[in-house]
Amino acid sequence: MALQVTFDCTDAHAQARFWAVALDYELEDHHDLIVGLIDAGQVPEDSEDVMEVNGRRAWREYAAAQAPDGSGRLLFQVVPEPKTAKNRVHLDIHTPEGDREAKVDQLLGLGATKLWDGQVGPQTWVTLADPEGNELCVS
Repeated sequence: MALQVTFDCTDAHAQARFWAVALDYELEDHHDLIVGLIDAGQVPEDSEDVMEVNGRRAWREYAAAQAPDGSGRLLFQVVPEPKTAKNRVHLDIHTPEGDREAKVDQLLGLGATKLWDGQVGPQTWVTLADPEGNELCVS
């Protein structure tokens, strides 16, 4: 069994790139699937649902990243409305001891925003927002 988490967003491809780096996931390449659907006549050659990303065909409103071992997948889908409130669910990234600061710096460099430092007893973490404002914690 594998877990998929779906994010609503305004830029599916940018979000997929951010989270692929954040979690050491791999971006999914849908080029061959799309070309096969075009060749089979199931998707028009000039479909507005398809765009080009780095010379490869991609779905305009969908992008995904998955764990290298297939155990998890993040799907990003474009929606018309912006995020307006705090997420009720967020992802926590647990880093090896001593690596948290480097991971936080990496994510800040990719467009994350630091929100606050948290602590409960001896457990500490940094709460960030991804480039579209979705909260995540790095411990």
